[in-house]
Amino acid sequence: MSTTALPRSDVSAGVGLSGLAGLALWVGVCRNWAAIGAALDLPGPRLPLAGPLAALAALLFSGAPMVLWSLLVDRVHRDPATGLDWDRPRAWSAHREITLVKLLGLWATWATIAFAYCVARWYWADPYRFAMDVLGAAALPVFVLSMVYVPWLDRYLKEPRDGAWHFGAMLLGLPGVDREEVARHVRAWVVKGFFIAFMISILPGGFRQIVLGDWRELGGDPVRWSNWLCDAMFLVDVQIAMVGYLLTLKPLAAQIRSAQPRLAGWVAALVCYPPFILMNAGGPLDYHANTADWGFWLEGHPALLWGWGMLLVLLTGIYAWATVAFGLRFSNLTYRGVLTNGPYRFCKHPAYFAKNLFWWASTLPMLATTHSLVDAVRNTVIMALVSAVYWWRARTEEAHLSAEDPKYRAYAAWMAEHGLVTAPLRRLGAGWRTRAGAVQVPAE
Repeated sequence: MSTTALPRSDVSAGVGLSGLAGLALWVGVCRNWAAIGAALDLPGPRLPLAGPLAALAALLFSGAPMVLWSLLVDRVHRDPATGLDWDRPRAWSAHREITLVKLLGLWATWATIAFAYCVARWYWADPYRFAMDVLGAAALPVFVLSMVYVPWLDRYLKEPRDGAWHFGAMLLGLPGVDREEVARHVRAWVVKGFFIAFMISILPGGFRQIVLGDWRELGGDPVRWSNWLCDAMFLVDVQIAMVGYLLTLKPLAAQIRSAQPRLAGWVAALVCYPPFILMNAGGPLDYHANTADWGFWLEGHPALLWGWGMLLVLLTGIYAWATVAFGLRFSNLTYRGVLTNGPYRFCKHPAYFAKNLFWWASTLPMLATTHSLVDAVRNTVIMALVSAVYWWRARTEEAHLSAEDPKYRAYAAWMAEHGLVTAPLRRLGAGWRTRAGAVQVPAE
């Protein structure tokens, strides 16, 4: 009988669901903007709002409800994990020097990221060029806001000498620098710098596709319907995840508490994203050579097409649900609290599990259009290697979280006994060990 209880999740379900509702509202407005403009007699072209600015505005419509829910309902600003004491603010004179050093460290960090963007050539080609335009336009407003936000936050921080302060103090040659705090600061901002640019770059395409998609053109085609619904789920994933990368703020208890300290964790994650991605066309882990999608292989079997298509939609829905469950705290390679609700109530890595099953089911790599056994074997093996990469990612993430938080260790113990995937494997392994122990070795 289990003696381990499921720990309480650090993020409530209401956070992500409120963001999903706000996103759905904005997508509905954008799709019907022509009718709305006509009804309100608004100036301008009466067309759906499908441009890049509308995609960026979606971040406000999804992020604002999540912030309000977090503050007004969950009251996360009172969470001890924020490191804030709202009842005993300091005077400006008490932390002025600390704040100035911290601002220097923060601005130096941003300047370093900007320099990396300038040097890395891929950031100046599509689709990253859009991200560079957005970040360039946001640079001055964010710089000005930092001069207000950081001094205000330092009034309430129990320990204002955080990673930004240690980095600034190191640059100035001040005493008291903790090199580990500097390393934690650098790792956290490498994550933000790398993934924010990537996420912004993919915002417009998916948003435009969903806003302009005409349901009437889908007809009764199960392949087109499932593809459109999957695209809608991917839109949810990208928009909610982007909010998570942006709002790493302590008053929201959404700060990066630590970034992955292990090189293996970084390698396992980065090979899944450009420019380091191994799964792209022509890459070492490209499993698409001489394959066709599921619609090609199931053509002529309507019932099977509908069933298979809805399976793919279900898997994509689980993938998006896993992102929505994070609310404001989604991010790769970081520890920002422990999730135990939503799909994480059933599986430690629901996004990876659903994503890999989706790839297997949508590509069917064991079938080759050349009818070549070599192609079928090669693609199947490479697809298995892709899944192995995600298993590797999962293991490095578990090691990181287990080292940071005893709550995660308790969650992992609970999942070992109750998880939809881990519990049956655990029982199967226990059965094998029992049977092996029951075998009697004859005496000589």
